[in-house]
Amino acid sequence: MVELLATSDDGRTVTALDAGSGPNLLVVHPGGGDATAWDGVTRHLTDDFRVVRIRRRIYVPGADIALPHSMAVEAADILAVAELLEPPVLLVGHSSGAVAALEAALLDPSAFAGLFLYEPPMPTKELIAGAAGAHARAALDGGDPVEAMRIHMRDVVRMPAAVVDAMFADRHTRAVLSAYAAAQIADDEAIDALGVGVDRFATLHTPTTLAEGELSPSHLRARLADLAAALPNARIVTLTGQGHVAHLTAPDTLADAVRDMAGRVTGR
Repeated sequence: MVELLATSDDGRTVTALDAGSGPNLLVVHPGGGDATAWDGVTRHLTDDFRVVRIRRRIYVPGADIALPHSMAVEAADILAVAELLEPPVLLVGHSSGAVAALEAALLDPSAFAGLFLYEPPMPTKELIAGAAGAHARAALDGGDPVEAMRIHMRDVVRMPAAVVDAMFADRHTRAVLSAYAAAQIADDEAIDALGVGVDRFATLHTPTTLAEGELSPSHLRARLADLAAALPNARIVTLTGQGHVAHLTAPDTLADAVRDMAGRVTGR
């Protein structure tokens, strides 16, 4: 594996992990972690694809997060890395990373041959964070990143409270999540700043696979359905027995779904 370096519109250096060979998959990782979160999925793809995982700037360790963060900045970063790759480039995004991917595709549809978006939490009919996001920001600014992430998991992602309590009872999990709290809350705010509605995607004709987990929070699946209705060339696939974190619980299943999307677009 090697590291790619690109220069974004604002002069910032953007890095990406580069492994494998074949058609290009450009992966935008979810919030709450970094590009290594997709290690398991990547291992199932690199025999057939060149997998390039962008390091989202706010999730790089020690990142200086400029507030307010913007999805437009992330879109520019994605396009900067895409320019380093020979077409066709297939863009893959997960959760908030899928929101950033979708914004990049809208900014320059010609850059990508196809899209695979795993549960982007788009504010289709209501904001993703709203009042809960304000509470999380207050906790973070008050010096309590653990509580900020607890609010994010329970009230923004809408995981069952008992599941969230069990997660935060584990010291290691609590430490990992709190380390990314500043980035995650900025991420939530950037998504809400897009505003409610997805009509602007009616002009995006790029072949798009929208993936959902059978067991995912109902609001994520509803948002996905709203997005599918807005996109003119989209289909929904359901990951049976999975939720929002199939990259951890079933990386082979998620890799197969990505591979199927690639085959439909490239004919390989």
